[in-house]
Amino acid sequence: MPGAAMLRFSFQQLLKFILLLFAVSIVVFVLVSASPVDPIQANVGQTAYINMSEAKRAQLAEYWGTNTPLIERYLNWFGAVLHGDLGTSLRYNAPVAQVIGQRFATSAILLALAWTISGIIGFCLGIAAAVCKDHWPDRCIKAYCFLLASTPTFWLALIFLTVFSVLLGWFPLGFSQPIGLAAGQVSIFDTIHHAVLPALTLSIIGVANIALHTREKTIDVLQSDYVRLARSRGEGTASIIRRHGLRNIALPAVTLQLAAISEIIGGSVLVEQVFSYPGLGQAAVTAGLGSDVALLAAIALFSAALVFVGNLAANLLYGLVDPRIRRTRLKGRRFGRSPRKIEDSADGA
Repeated sequence: MPGAAMLRFSFQQLLKFILLLFAVSIVVFVLVSASPVDPIQANVGQTAYINMSEAKRAQLAEYWGTNTPLIERYLNWFGAVLHGDLGTSLRYNAPVAQVIGQRFATSAILLALAWTISGIIGFCLGIAAAVCKDHWPDRCIKAYCFLLASTPTFWLALIFLTVFSVLLGWFPLGFSQPIGLAAGQVSIFDTIHHAVLPALTLSIIGVANIALHTREKTIDVLQSDYVRLARSRGEGTASIIRRHGLRNIALPAVTLQLAAISEIIGGSVLVEQVFSYPGLGQAAVTAGLGSDVALLAAIALFSAALVFVGNLAANLLYGLVDPRIRRTRLKGRRFGRSPRKIEDSADGA
């Protein structure tokens, strides 16, 4: 029975994944077609476009397929994708798969650093705020989180760039490696040094959501009956958090951290532009400004796949962190109960 339930779950997730990618690709093609940007003018340059004859413009439009109807262009692209061909980027004049591979290799360090730092700092701040509820550390942490939640990512990036790069000179002004050095001459230290400031910008923005949710969950745990019983036995707050609270606190924290992948990816688009960081986010902006639909669609699909995998991993980790949810989910599928009611019953167990 568990094997049949797992097979059904896998099929449902696969179907959702396929429908998600299909919907994202359609939206990208529709938005690019509705854009007022002329792909030929954007990719050949203003001066070359003005001096170009109408015959040459028509030839380029035929070569790039920009004069093809939307439905036909999408079906041609979709058929090529099914055969493993993502197309050729107009802006970079290279296969889309190659561009995404190179750009994601650069962004991976940035995204991993930001994702890890935001999770650790947010989790620790949330626990600290809950332990010091209604005292000055709690008020300071909440004010800090509310301020971050309302701060635009690009504005914070500009502030960090001005302070730490221009005024103090601690970090480079941009790029992912020193200018003038070949790829073989760039050390790991150089790569991390260039990624620290944009990663710090992304991680600080992502702290607020995790910290505030962790605070609320920790307060619920500290006010529970089993914690009162532990206090009556003489256990201190640190021992209670370590022995009784971490499992219940980690459950929403893990979920939020995995769901925060979408926020990290979205924020990286702005941060990479400010710091001139040659990653996937900057490539998405370049593709959008140049109506490079093949590259933009591939980046959107790749990002959607990362977000989907993160949310799926969060759902799977629910059962690993709290076995009660895994058991009740299997029972719910067997008897037709909704997952939301099942999780509520597990929380109340």
